[in-house]
Amino acid sequence: MPRNRLLRRPNKRMASHIVFEQWVPAPVERVFLFFADPQNLPRIMPPATGTRLAELKLIPPAGRVADQPLAGVGSEIFTSFRLFPFLPFRATWIALITEFEWNHHFADIQKRGPFKTFHHRHEFRAETREGVSGTTVRDAITCDAGFGALGALAEKIFVLPQLRSTFAYRQNALVNLLGAESTR
Repeated sequence: MPRNRLLRRPNKRMASHIVFEQWVPAPVERVFLFFADPQNLPRIMPPATGTRLAELKLIPPAGRVADQPLAGVGSEIFTSFRLFPFLPFRATWIALITEFEWNHHFADIQKRGPFKTFHHRHEFRAETREGVSGTTVRDAITCDAGFGALGALAEKIFVLPQLRSTFAYRQNALVNLLGAESTR
């Protein structure tokens, strides 16, 4: 069952912290590889965002050879998306991978995009539920829209609901993509 929670931390930057968690009936190695391959990002984003990969500057992760392009520390992922799905205007987001530990976690920060700051840590843990082996995927996001009290209001009214909606879509897509693969 997907879970998420919002923690408001009092500080002068007005940053928000939100956590999403879900279990998928697929081995941690498969789930981790799926997420570490940036080409899968558009597959788990809501179609209304029109998310596209514009450019990839990949630095392979240390420690293993993979037969697919993976984003290790220092990789930059350039995406284009509709900030407001009902308008044709597109925004650019550049994510920089800052941490990578095989089958455990990786993290990225927004190098360029709509936020003042954005940090996203992806965590993976093998877990068996009702006799089925799977993976718990945990996403911890800390973001700050900037603009002081006005930005905090925008986060509350638009940004956080949009993040919840995006992750709800992603959680369904992930079960369909990886859950179906694990039964083959």
